[in-house]
Amino acid sequence: MLRKLLKHEFRATGRVMLPMYLILLVTALGSNLAGRGMMNGHSDILNTLAVIIVMAFGIAICGVLVMSFVLMIQRFYKNLLQDEGYLMFTLPVSVHQHIWSKLIVSAVWFAATILAIIAASLVVAYDVSFLREFFDVLRWFFEGLQKLKISETLNLTAYLAEFAVLLFLSLAAFALQFYAALAAGHSRANHKMVWSVAWFFGFQFALQFLGSLLMITLDHLGVPNFLNHLSVHWTSAESAIHAGLLMAIGVVILYGAIFYAVTTFFLKKHLNLE
Repeated sequence: MLRKLLKHEFRATGRVMLPMYLILLVTALGSNLAGRGMMNGHSDILNTLAVIIVMAFGIAICGVLVMSFVLMIQRFYKNLLQDEGYLMFTLPVSVHQHIWSKLIVSAVWFAATILAIIAASLVVAYDVSFLREFFDVLRWFFEGLQKLKISETLNLTAYLAEFAVLLFLSLAAFALQFYAALAAGHSRANHKMVWSVAWFFGFQFALQFLGSLLMITLDHLGVPNFLNHLSVHWTSAESAIHAGLLMAIGVVILYGAIFYAVTTFFLKKHLNLE
């Protein structure tokens, strides 16, 4: 059933995000042409038009970033907390599946937005010399890969996999902060959005306070000194990098799990639909 929810979510959100990406790439192409041609001319009209196109590209970048964020909140809010929620919660789907469908789709669109902005930036910077340098870098990169030992190749693959997991979990944890606040705020009978905002800042304050308290406690227990002493005895730099990435993944999982637990609790026990 999760697959069907994901299909529905991607279809609903793709109608918004895909045209946004297309606009971003079109304005990027226009900015490239403006930078290489119009701005080098002696016509005030062409120079003004070039500035407008470049500004449109900047606005498009802000637009896709804002829209991916707004869509993340809007789908959760309208689909589960408003009138649609009456239908959604009658489906043979658990609360966990509802949340995961929203999380996965939001994380995918966040990642796609990052890639789209990178691609658009490459389009803006593109010219013949840039393309030549880009292929030179790719050739250097693949030549370097061929010279790596099997263990080094495995380590590099593991780094990329760990970083991908860390990125996905970080994006999911980012979304869960807002889901938890919305779910908690909509447990109230009135002024639901006001309460949601209050819950959001309350969560942030509580986590900052608990995080500071934990750091102070660990410092008094001498944990930082122990870790510094332990780091000297790492068998290799590769092991230290793996440990750092895995620790970061663990912290993000704990951070996200807190908001996930809050979200599921309020959706299961205290949801007050509009």
